[in-house]
Amino acid sequence: MSERPEVTAAEIARLAGVGRAAVSNWRRRHADFPRPAGGTETSPTFRLDQVEQWLRTQGKLAELPLLERVWQQLEMLRDPSGSAVAPLVQAGSLLLLAHREPAAWTELVEQSDTRLATALPKALRRTAAGLFGPDAVAALGLPVIAGATQLDLARLLARLVAESAPAAAFEQLLTRYTEANPRLQQPIPAGTAALMAALAGPPGEDRTVLDPACGTGGVLLAAAPAARWGQDADPGLAGVALLRLALAVPADRPGPSALDVRPGDALRADAFPGAAVDAVLCRPPYNERDWGHDQLQYDSRWPGGVVPPRGESELAWVLHCLAHTRPGGTAVLLLPPTVASRRAGRRVRAELVRSGALRAVIALPAGVAPPYGVPLHVWVLRGPEPGDDFRHLLLLDAAADGGRERIDRAALQEDVLTAWQAFDAAARSGGPLPADRPGRSRAVPALDLLDDETDLTPARHLPALPAEAAPDALTALRGRLAAELARLADLDAELPALAVTGAAAPPQVGIGELARSGALEVHSSGQGAPARPGGRTPLLTDQDLQTGAPPSAATDAEDVPVIRHGDVLVPALGGEGAQAVHPGSPYAGAAIGARLHLLRPDPALLDPDFLAGQLRATGAGRRASSYASTTSRLDIRRVEVPRVPVEQQRALGAAFRRIAEYEAALTRAAVEARTLTRALTDALAAGAAGPA
Repeated sequence: MSERPEVTAAEIARLAGVGRAAVSNWRRRHADFPRPAGGTETSPTFRLDQVEQWLRTQGKLAELPLLERVWQQLEMLRDPSGSAVAPLVQAGSLLLLAHREPAAWTELVEQSDTRLATALPKALRRTAAGLFGPDAVAALGLPVIAGATQLDLARLLARLVAESAPAAAFEQLLTRYTEANPRLQQPIPAGTAALMAALAGPPGEDRTVLDPACGTGGVLLAAAPAARWGQDADPGLAGVALLRLALAVPADRPGPSALDVRPGDALRADAFPGAAVDAVLCRPPYNERDWGHDQLQYDSRWPGGVVPPRGESELAWVLHCLAHTRPGGTAVLLLPPTVASRRAGRRVRAELVRSGALRAVIALPAGVAPPYGVPLHVWVLRGPEPGDDFRHLLLLDAAADGGRERIDRAALQEDVLTAWQAFDAAARSGGPLPADRPGRSRAVPALDLLDDETDLTPARHLPALPAEAAPDALTALRGRLAAELARLADLDAELPALAVTGAAAPPQVGIGELARSGALEVHSSGQGAPARPGGRTPLLTDQDLQTGAPPSAATDAEDVPVIRHGDVLVPALGGEGAQAVHPGSPYAGAAIGARLHLLRPDPALLDPDFLAGQLRATGAGRRASSYASTTSRLDIRRVEVPRVPVEQQRALGAAFRRIAEYEAALTRAAVEARTLTRALTDALAAGAAGPA
C-alpha cells in the first residue's frame, strides 16, 4: 500500500470536471504539472496532494470534495492481491460503529493516534460480535490494531457522518465503488428491487427472506422488515451486504440482529442447507458455464431427477431458490429473457409448469436493471403445497414500456402488482381468474404451454389488441401532432428576419476570463451527483437536456449545484445543446447530473439567452473541444463569446430565444410524428385495422 494517496489521469479529470484528454493536454503544455509517482508508462499515477495543489493554483479546483478524500483514503488501503471491496468493508465497519454507538464513536475519534490505534479495533469487534456473533469478526476481516491510514480514514468518516447519516455515507461510498469498477456486476436499482420484494408478498418482521446471490444486498434491503439471510460467492460483497443491511436497522434496536449473510457459492456450497423460508429473492449470475453441473448430477434440488443442462445455469438457480421456498412461500427471480425460450432448458421449464411451481413470467422493459439494453424477465414461483392442483401461468408483457430514460417506474410497478395480486388471489381462493388484457397479460392453462418448445416468452401467448381500440388511439395521436404543427407554424412566423450588416466581428472573450472577472460562475459536474431512486431532488442528465425531457432521475446529494432561473446549461459532450433556464422550466430546482456544465451569469453584465445562443452556434466550441476516441468533450472555460454591450446582448438574446423555442417545437413535432407513424404501421401489420 502506498504511503500517500495517488490518482490516475481519469480520477484527475473527475476532480476537475473535465475529460481525460484535457488532463493529457495539461501534462504536455504545463511544465509544472506534477510528475508521475507510480503506475505504468501508459497508465501513470500522480500524488494526490501535488495534483490538488496544482489544480487549485490553476483555478481548476476550489476544494477537494470530502467524499473524494475518503475514497482516496480507501484506495490507499487496497491490497493489489486482495479483494477490491475489502477497504469498503473497513469503511462500513467504522460507519456501523458510528451508527450503533454515536457517543462512543465521537469520543473515540477525538483520542490521540496512540490510544485510537488499539481502542478503535476493540470497539469495532465488540459491535460486530454483538450484532452478528463472533464469527462475523473474522468474516469482516476486522483489524487487531489500526494503522495510520485507517486512523485517517476514521477521522475523515467522522467528518462525513457529520454531514449525512452513516447509512447515507455508506451508500455514497458504494456508489463510488460501483462507478470505479464498471466491469463488475452492477447492483439492481432500488425501484426494481422494491418490485421484486413486493411480488414476494407484504413485508413483516415475522417473515424470513433469503437471497442466495445477494451481491451488495440491494434486494434484501428492499425486503425490510424481515429476518434476512444472504449468501454471495465474493466474501467482500457478502461483508458489504451485511453492513449495508445493518446500517439500515434502527440504531436503538438491540442485538443480535436478524441478519445473516455468509460467503460461498450457493450452488456448490449452500450456506443454509435444508432451510425453507417465506420468500426467496434473487438476481443470479447469468451465463455461467462452470456452475457445478458435473458435481451436482444427483442433487436433491432437481425435481423429478431433471438435471439443468450445462448451459442453463439460470435454471439451476431457479431450482435452488425453489428448494429453499417453504410450501406456499414465494420465490422471485430476475432472469435474462432467453431462459424462457432456450431449447436446452425445455424439460426443466416443462417440469416447473407441470408441477404448478411456476406461477408467473413477467417481461419488464429494457432499462429496469443491468444489463440495461435487455428487457429482463421476472419469474414468480410458489412452493408446492399438498393438494394444490392450480395449473395456470400468468404471462404479462411490459417490455415495450419505454427505455431506461423513459420508464414510468411507479406506473410499471402498479400495473405489475395489480395483475399479479389479482391472479394470485384467484389461485389461492379458487375464484375466477382475471380477464385477459389484449397485448398485455393473460392467465394461460399449463396444458397450452406444454408443447415441443415450452416457450414461456409472454409476448408469444398474448391476444392481439382489438381492432376497435385502434381508431380512437390513432385519432388522439393525430390530434396531438396537429397541435404541435400548429404551434410550430406560429413560431415559424416569429423567427427573426436577418439582414447582412457588414460590420467587423466584435472582440472575443473566454468563459474562463468572464468567470475570473465575476461576470458569471462556472460549475462543472464531472461524473455528477449519484442517482438515488426516490431521492429528494430531481437530477438532470445530459440526455435529458439534449432531448428536451424533464429530469429523469433523483438524488439525495447535498453538495451539488441546483439549477435556478437565469442559469445556462451546457452538455459537456457534443456541446451544441446549450439552454437558458426560464420561469416554468422543469429544470429549475434540479441538481446537475453527469457531463453537464452550469453557467450562472450576472444578468446585469451577461444576458443568459445571448450566452446560450452563442454556445449553441456551430463554431463556438470548435476550438474549445478535445477528442477521445469518437467523442467530443467541451472545455467550457476555453469557449469564447463576443464582447458586446449588455443592451445589444439582450436584443440578440431575444432572437436566440425565439430560435430555440422553434427548435424545441420542431423536436416535439418529430416525436409525435414518429409515434403516429409507428402506431399506423403496427395497426396495419397486425391486421387490427385496414385502409378506409
